[in-house]
Amino acid sequence: MNPTVLVVDDSADILCNVRDCLEMNDMSVETAVNGRQALDRMSQKSYAVCVLDIGLPDIDGLTVCKTLRANGDKTPILMLTARDSIDDRVNGLGVGADDYLIKPFSLRELNARVQALIRRAYGDSTMKLKVGDLVFDLSTTQVCRGGKPIKLNPTGLTILKELMLRSPAIVSRSRLEAQVWGGTAPDSDSLRANIYLLRQAIDKAFDKKLIHTHPGLGWSINE
Repeated sequence: MNPTVLVVDDSADILCNVRDCLEMNDMSVETAVNGRQALDRMSQKSYAVCVLDIGLPDIDGLTVCKTLRANGDKTPILMLTARDSIDDRVNGLGVGADDYLIKPFSLRELNARVQALIRRAYGDSTMKLKVGDLVFDLSTTQVCRGGKPIKLNPTGLTILKELMLRSPAIVSRSRLEAQVWGGTAPDSDSLRANIYLLRQAIDKAFDKKLIHTHPGLGWSINE
């Protein structure tokens, strides 16, 4: 499973060069050209890393990062900027960025920093998500709770991955439907039915329930 990186920059040349570099290093890449587009994409889908330019034409990168963190989004963020003062770097890290790279930069260094953020977030050898005693190994799609393997269908795996990536934040119906079906579900009960099956598999045999319903808002997974 190749990690997907969102690259946000208003320079077509930078987007093209960064995309080519990361794809050559076995990553999938999506792009956005402004802050509003970045926030929209990250509200609909999870990314392994966001490479985020500060100097965007509408909503600047600092505001984008601050908004994401306020919304509970923990996606690792690598800031790009032409500003090289200490104050600018401190401000970027202060609003929640994980790393900082000054333009012009080496594509080799950018790749190394993205890889380091992925390892830091998901582990060196395998990408594992953990919530309490629930473990989801993304590299093998194996799910275990309390050391006991749990079998899930592809839809259940997709929903669980999204909930665990966003934990403890609430994930909306529209975001889950976008992850599973690319938009609207086949019918209004499809998502609810799949979450019921997921809850039966994850929670039924255990005293502590991890999956929670938030009426009118969505679902979350946490202790």
